[in-house]
Amino acid sequence: MAIDKETLKIRLAEAEEAYHKLMIGAKEVSVNVGNFGSVSYNQTNRAELAAYISNLKSQLAMAEGKPLGKRRIMKVAF
Repeated sequence: MAIDKETLKIRLAEAEEAYHKLMIGAKEVSVNVGNFGSVSYNQTNRAELAAYISNLKSQLAMAEGKPLGKRRIMKVAF
C-alpha cells in the first residue's frame, strides 16, 4: 500500500510533535495513524516512537525519490 507524500509529511509532523511532548515531560501522547485509529506512547516506549519517526522519514525519502542516507562501503586501494 503506497502512501502519498502529503500523508507521510502529516504523520511525520504529528509523530515528531508527540516525541517532543514526551521529551519535555508529558506523561502520554497520542499519534493519529490515518484511518487505522491512533496509538498512544508514554515515556517507557519512546524508543518505539523514535523508530516510528525513522520509518516515516525513510518512507518519505523513498516517496520523494531521495537517497535513504545510508552510507556505502568505502574501498581504499594502494
